[in-house]
Amino acid sequence: MKRFEDERGWLSELYRRDEWDHQVALCYVSSTHPGVARGPHEHVYQADFFAFLGPGVFRVYLWDTRKESPTYLHRIRIEAGDNNPHAVYVPPRVVHAYKNISKEKGLVINLPDRLYRGVGKSEGVDEMRYENMLSGNVFVLD
Repeated sequence: MKRFEDERGWLSELYRRDEWDHQVALCYVSSTHPGVARGPHEHVYQADFFAFLGPGVFRVYLWDTRKESPTYLHRIRIEAGDNNPHAVYVPPRVVHAYKNISKEKGLVINLPDRLYRGVGKSEGVDEMRYENMLSGNVFVLD
């Protein structure tokens, strides 16, 4: 993500429909305490579109579980936030997590393509959680 800075501060475009083939259904911001991780989990149908702009720095983890994908079983780790702003698109069935590695609270913005729990929050949650697998070294969030 690019930051446009001047004497007033900075501006960053989070999402442009002419750059991403992603239909935004919801937008939310979350605050994460230092040293805390969110995930790992994956969605069956939902795609996430995260913006890591700061404050804070996050280590972002992605594991591709799509058997038909050319990157099947590949894992990547990105550091994103204050000094390295990133937009991270996470398609369905890609396990993802992020951990705040800074000494301050960090903010993350997400623009998923599905409503949480559907219209009127009347559906189940589209999520498979793997937090219980962290201790078995299946997923390591260092």
